[in-house]
Amino acid sequence: MTFLLKVSRLIDRVTGAIGALVGWAVLAMILIGAYNALVRYLDAQQVLDTRLSSNAFIELQWYLFSVVFLLGAGYALKQGAHVRVDLLYNRLGPRARAWIDIVGTVVFLIPFAVFVFWESLPAIENSWAVREVSPDPGGLPRYPIKAVIPIAIVLLVVQALSELIKRVATVTGANDLADGDDPSGTDGHAAAAPEEAAASEEAGTR
Repeated sequence: MTFLLKVSRLIDRVTGAIGALVGWAVLAMILIGAYNALVRYLDAQQVLDTRLSSNAFIELQWYLFSVVFLLGAGYALKQGAHVRVDLLYNRLGPRARAWIDIVGTVVFLIPFAVFVFWESLPAIENSWAVREVSPDPGGLPRYPIKAVIPIAIVLLVVQALSELIKRVATVTGANDLADGDDPSGTDGHAAAAPEEAAASEEAGTR
């Protein structure tokens, strides 16, 4: 189990690096979006004699959003940022939460990701075969951005395996001997902080 936990930490570091790159993509998307809004206003007001806006910049903003959404999925899973609708999850103990994550990962997440990967391949292969481009004048090629789909799914599954390793370690108790990771994504210091604050407050009242 110690070896698997080391593999999990390596995967987490790679996912963290990808998350940092995605953060820069978010910044680029915001800047290009601001540029598109500004030049469309200038073009509408006919401030300049030349037209500044183009379909290429508009589609580039869409493509960056796709990159953020797809490549950021694994990072969001690592950070526990995906939306949870289970009202009982946060009220359960670490091992109970770990079991829920194990079942969810094995029964739902990985099978769904594999299904999407398999079903997306024909469309992606066809897009690359014909070198698909945007139907809009001055638009960008479509086939490169479609290639991000299977790459993102592979990264998501790899991170899911990392999370699965950590949850199994929590259930078996191996995590306590390693680094004490909490399946909720918080460490032991964060969990102990409220208790320490309460103890300090009680001492102050005395």
